[in-house]
Amino acid sequence: MTTDALNCLQTRLPEWQARVERALQRWLPAEHIHPTRLHDAMRYAVLGGGKRVRPVLVYATGAALGAPLDTLDGPASALELIHVYSLVHDDLPAMDDDDLRRGKPTCHRSYDEATALLVGDALQALAFYILAHDSAMQAPAALRLSMVEQLALAAGSRGMCGGQAIDLAAVGQQLDIAQLEDMHIHKTGALIRAAVRLGALSAPDTDAATLQSLDHYAKCIGLAFQIRDDILDVEANTETLGKRQGADIAQNKPTYPSIIGLDAAKQRARELYEESLGTLNDFDHRADPLRGLAHFIVERAF
Repeated sequence: MTTDALNCLQTRLPEWQARVERALQRWLPAEHIHPTRLHDAMRYAVLGGGKRVRPVLVYATGAALGAPLDTLDGPASALELIHVYSLVHDDLPAMDDDDLRRGKPTCHRSYDEATALLVGDALQALAFYILAHDSAMQAPAALRLSMVEQLALAAGSRGMCGGQAIDLAAVGQQLDIAQLEDMHIHKTGALIRAAVRLGALSAPDTDAATLQSLDHYAKCIGLAFQIRDDILDVEANTETLGKRQGADIAQNKPTYPSIIGLDAAKQRARELYEESLGTLNDFDHRADPLRGLAHFIVERAF
């Protein structure tokens, strides 16, 4: 990792976070539009918080391949809406029963459980509407359809939802490391891989070899992201995390530290980081934000 790559990310990260925030503001229905309570709750859940890692990955990947930024706003917004919908549902009493998300009360605590369910449903629908409708994407119909397909697969039973189902079934169970990695490849990794893929599909003439290298990069950082989450659940505090510290331990969920130990978990994250950088060897300086993001993911404190 070079200093240039880190400096590049430090410049681009706040720019891209602010950019997707503006795009989300535009796509989300205004609070005064009927039904007002639902739209207010949607905006509450989405705006003004979060690391925005998935949309930033869309921007970083597209930028590495020369895609104009305005063509990336739609895919970036769609990824974040799917992610937020998953958080709203994951926080519900029927699942993880959490009171705090992104430093504020969870959606069902600020509104009610029925509204939170509808918020998640509406955000998921809006994500696919954006991919189908956003005129700035300038993608031919076949390419838009491919993006819809990629996001649908990543969000569904063979991706994020499947990972969440495995996670719920694993509470109180003893998993080995292969089973744990399988769970997180689905639950966390699928959307991260989709973010990179949608960014790549937004660039003109992206070839199969480039897509394969970027997908492997995404697979590595997706798993590293979850390992770092597990480490922070042990080491960080609630105020820093913006969510309840020790939640996984309290629910007796299998995690990397609980299975292989804290030091081994940190070592595994470092190995995945190095592997992710290796996949970018053939990319030029335009991929420096991707390199910087890999470092951010394994070193973040929240």
